[in-house]
Amino acid sequence: MDDTTVPADIGPDTLLEVFTLATRIKVCDEKFRALVLAGQVSAQYYSPRGQEIVAASMGALLRRDDYVVTTYRGLHDQLAKGVPLRELWAEFFGKATGTCKGKGGPMHITHPESGLMVTTGIVGGGLPVGAGLALAAQLRGTDQVTVVNFGDGASNIGAFHEACNLAGLWKLPVVFCCHNNLYAEHTSYADGTSVGRIADRAASYDFPGVRVDGNDPVAMHRAAKDAIARARAGAGPTLIEAMTFRFYGHQMSDQNEYMKPGELEAARAADPVVKFREWLAASAIATEEQLAAIEAETKDAVNDAFRFANESPVADLSEVFTDVYEEALA
Repeated sequence: MDDTTVPADIGPDTLLEVFTLATRIKVCDEKFRALVLAGQVSAQYYSPRGQEIVAASMGALLRRDDYVVTTYRGLHDQLAKGVPLRELWAEFFGKATGTCKGKGGPMHITHPESGLMVTTGIVGGGLPVGAGLALAAQLRGTDQVTVVNFGDGASNIGAFHEACNLAGLWKLPVVFCCHNNLYAEHTSYADGTSVGRIADRAASYDFPGVRVDGNDPVAMHRAAKDAIARARAGAGPTLIEAMTFRFYGHQMSDQNEYMKPGELEAARAADPVVKFREWLAASAIATEEQLAAIEAETKDAVNDAFRFANESPVADLSEVFTDVYEEALA
């Protein structure tokens, strides 16, 4: 984002919304990671730090009644779709006030009221679910759009092929958004994927494939806007390959020994949230005071959510079987 010219097709309010969402993701992640590392929270957590812009750009374009499916590395998608902070944090803490009454945890966030339908712990498992949600909308005759988020490794799973094939065949209103952070768990992209570009695979299913710099909010916004408009108009799916990078390991204990020397340091030096902030100021879209206010309000909101979660009660033992088994008929 070296050009400080304000894009004519994206309004300042939209750009500030993307920055606000990206900041919320960044602050939430930093707070939760700090709590886990300090031993104050025990949870399996997968950080999306570095991938904020992909989710924030998409989230700013979706309606509340649109659907999102994400993976266990899904905090950014959950927040961008509007899952309430308090309920989200309570679920992270396993509390009764959480989105799933504390029974899902960070890897299984669900909040249909916001359109966040599924967070799956199975690699590639969300792809056919997303196709199913899109089919349901098509059968109902609504113009709802489903966005399925997944990593580059999931594009090598059979479910990817099956979901894309049916979506292309039936022209489903779905956007397949691949967050290509160049590493599938501990395996580099080149060591696990036969094609140079995941976006090229879309041709096999007869729908568009687009590769975009997922860390550039303007480029990402444009790609997402086109894909969402295509789906909403009934023209069928799009595969977006959003190029990005994760700043931390696959899981909390991962030290990234498998990465190329200097690769991680270079990515962190080009932090997309920091660069976006600098660009907003340089482009005179926002003043330093406005940006600082967004950051301060975000920190206050995250701290409030932390307190709410921390003070919330744990679920009653009777909840173990609630929403799990069908109630027996009298």
